[in-house]
Amino acid sequence: MMQSEAQARHDRLAEEIRRHDHAYYVADKPSITDREYDLLYRELVDLETQYPALRTPESPTQRVGGQPLTEFTPVRHLTPMMSLDNTYSQVEVREFVTRLQKLLPGETLDWLVEPKVDGVAINLVYEKGVLVTGTTRGDGTTGDDVTANLRTIRSLPTRLHSAAQPQPDLVEIRGEVYLPKAAFARLNEERAAAGEELYANPRNTAAGSLKQLDPRQVAKRSLDIVLYGLGEFRGAEPPATHTQSLAWLQAAGFRTPEKVWSVASADDLLAAIDALDQVRHGFRYETDGAVIKLNSTALRARAGVTSKAPRWAMAYKYAPEQAQTRLRDISIQVGRTGVLTPVAELEPVFLAGSTISRTTLHNEDELRRKDIRIGDLVIVEKAGEVIPAIVGVVLARRTGTEREFVFPTVCPECGSRVTRSESLADGEAGVAWRCPNTDCPAQIRGRLEHWCARGAMDIEGGGEVLVRQLVSQGLVRDAADLYTLTLEQLTGLERMGEKSAKNFLAGVAASKSRDLWRLIFGLGILHVGASVAKALGRSFATLDEVFAAKVPELTSVEDIGEVIALSLVQWHGDPRNRQLIERLRKSELNFQSALYQPAAALGPFAGKTFVLTGTLPTLKREEAAARIEARGGKVSGSVSKKTDYVVAGEEAGSKLDKAQKLGVPVIDEAEFLRLCGAS
Repeated sequence: MMQSEAQARHDRLAEEIRRHDHAYYVADKPSITDREYDLLYRELVDLETQYPALRTPESPTQRVGGQPLTEFTPVRHLTPMMSLDNTYSQVEVREFVTRLQKLLPGETLDWLVEPKVDGVAINLVYEKGVLVTGTTRGDGTTGDDVTANLRTIRSLPTRLHSAAQPQPDLVEIRGEVYLPKAAFARLNEERAAAGEELYANPRNTAAGSLKQLDPRQVAKRSLDIVLYGLGEFRGAEPPATHTQSLAWLQAAGFRTPEKVWSVASADDLLAAIDALDQVRHGFRYETDGAVIKLNSTALRARAGVTSKAPRWAMAYKYAPEQAQTRLRDISIQVGRTGVLTPVAELEPVFLAGSTISRTTLHNEDELRRKDIRIGDLVIVEKAGEVIPAIVGVVLARRTGTEREFVFPTVCPECGSRVTRSESLADGEAGVAWRCPNTDCPAQIRGRLEHWCARGAMDIEGGGEVLVRQLVSQGLVRDAADLYTLTLEQLTGLERMGEKSAKNFLAGVAASKSRDLWRLIFGLGILHVGASVAKALGRSFATLDEVFAAKVPELTSVEDIGEVIALSLVQWHGDPRNRQLIERLRKSELNFQSALYQPAAALGPFAGKTFVLTGTLPTLKREEAAARIEARGGKVSGSVSKKTDYVVAGEEAGSKLDKAQKLGVPVIDEAEFLRLCGAS
């Protein structure tokens, strides 16, 4: 193929892939199968490999992240990114409308109300329809260039769609980068499984992700973006109203707010704010308020701005559901990786549907920043309406008897002197005190509980109570010891009858045949969660192949970056860990991967996403999931337009309702088994 022919084919492929990306990630209406998409993408990759000059920053292949950055360059915005005045008061909303009416006498004012996305404000610049820079808000005048990280967001077009008319020579587009609620929950599940500190909320996690210097790591965070405004608009007449701006953004290929209200009075504004409050929890992103905007661009210009905010817009903030309770004490929890986490012991309080008696305080710096003391009356709310958090102290109720918490200098479990790390290993800013003693009883218990957990080796009965006894009696120090336990040893434990002991030993024996990814996950290697373990299982046939792989080979695996690869290599470099592997081998555990897919065989379910709901007649959910994954498919915990099949059993709940609403195919176990057999 001549260079000119390659360029023409590359342009056609790139444009076609962009159209399919928009259909999939923005419109939620896939236009081709995943298999067809993969073939197009592979052809594009092959072209760029053969002709490297074709690999430009806006190429769809760069979505996975380019080379690591050394720093973020400051960039000045063409027009300032002003913040919004905000209020929690409906009276102030009415005063805002009255104030604008006085500023614009005789004018008919119409307004728009849209969700206030709880994310990170971003400014995009497109020249001749091509994305050239993307920056954070910064101080409103100058922000950090995070273009490389923004390119990893699949719903963000790197070229404006030609349907957007007019086509400006240059345009600034404002929006908000966010971490979807489902992605945040999945990320925290993986961190909990890996023994790492949980992230506090989606907004801070999104901000930290954007400040990662390695775009390849950012690509794994599943960030998304919503666009809602225009700044500089050169070379064409800009839209005359905000309504027209949103329509232009949609035509250009951007995801815009999914619900917008157009109103004409203060009463209607307040009604729209209430209506938004009723539906906002169903959005894919967190919202903390409503944004009120004057519709007319010309009237906005006449209303003007203050030194920091426009006069024609404001944010109404919803008050989070909170409760006050007494902080009885602060305890220290030692995780299986040795991290010491302060935990607030609270007088029980009912909040947002559940009773809260304990919550993490994350780390020492968080404790000091909020000046939380034992005996304080504290304010508790559910971050993201899921995770309880102490957001502040009622200082006016302090009596002087409250005590500052003194962080221990030695591990409360084993007495080892703890060490303080200034940053977390995965690149996120943070601090942690850590017990360096891998023989610490708390770490041993944590590793054993993790090994026995349902998501890992699934050994029934291997919970906290039994594990604590096994460790305290000196019967078990690592996972391999579980496979040498006898009935006599178990029945000698407190409250362990013969039947329970036999059931536990049966579970231990059954775990020997678990698939390789469960074993890898169960080892508790830092940063290696279930999804990473499955990725390894798809790429390597045996455990020995996994640990024989070097960093470059590991980082070539989907979902694995340098941090994870180094963690795997370092873990296996420890002689004690290698000895553990050999002892597990002698106990005849399965080291083979049922998920392994040679590069030439993607599997009949490749690209298909299944959701399992209800109780199936004969298959356990884990068995059904294993069949899907063995055939190259994926199992999701939630239903969306991107779901290919919902496998429903008895007492299927809201997932079945949502599937029927979205038109997702619903099949029973018999049809599922037929699909598996046909494959």
